[in-house]
Amino acid sequence: MNISTLRGAGRNIRSPRQHQNRNLMSILAKGVAVIALAASLAACRSSGDVTGSIRPGAASASRLPALAAQYDRAPENKVVAMNYAQALRAGGRAAEAAAVLQRVAARNPMDRQILGAYGKALAETGRLKEAASVLKGAHTAERPDWSVLSAQGSVADQMGDHKGAQVYYQTSLRIAPGEPAVLSNLGLSYALSRNLPEAEQALRQANAHPRADARVRHNLALVLALQGNFKEAEEIQLRDMPPDQAAANVATIRQMIAQSNTWRDIERQGAQKKRPQAKPKPQASL
Repeated sequence: MNISTLRGAGRNIRSPRQHQNRNLMSILAKGVAVIALAASLAACRSSGDVTGSIRPGAASASRLPALAAQYDRAPENKVVAMNYAQALRAGGRAAEAAAVLQRVAARNPMDRQILGAYGKALAETGRLKEAASVLKGAHTAERPDWSVLSAQGSVADQMGDHKGAQVYYQTSLRIAPGEPAVLSNLGLSYALSRNLPEAEQALRQANAHPRADARVRHNLALVLALQGNFKEAEEIQLRDMPPDQAAANVATIRQMIAQSNTWRDIERQGAQKKRPQAKPKPQASL
């Protein structure tokens, strides 16, 4: 789940607590944006050994001219089209990637690999209903694809169905146990559901994986900061950026929290849950 995903989520919620949810989405989206932007700038200043999606994305984007030329020569070639679309997505041009994949999917309507890539590109552009429909056909119950399930969860989160999203992520994790990208999405989904302890647990598990990338660390740092654990949030970010930038990020998130009533509402709800409650009277089963 990326920055545009969280922004899209704020636009698609349809619940009784719409205003509060939008505040929550806004804080999460801005927090992710602040940390991710700083990490990208730090990577530019560094020797380039930042792990995670930043390097592969930059590498794919740098190949765009060559891949575009290949695509112009053979637009119906599946491998050429998918490589070009992947580079477009890596360069932040998801709408163009979706157009490329739509064309090749029209010629290969039963190709689940193409449908999976097309559905993910649609989700990145905010075309959520189309994405949900395409992703549904990208795998089967007999042969489920963990990455497609994770993408379906991301779409569900954007549409405000966080419980449904979490089912997708948990199903994905049964196929790919410990997959850090899925755990990271699950953690953000818990955060969107106002369940910060579960969000932290999922993100810590993701961060402990050898393949955990910068996005995982960014999300964990954000959730820690939202719970007031600013010191550890700053320490985690030091792996991807210089100390002054990490401190500035945490200060920005702290300011956003101070300006919003959403987290005070969540804290009140958490305190009420901890209070001892009277045992309910037995009721007959229907």
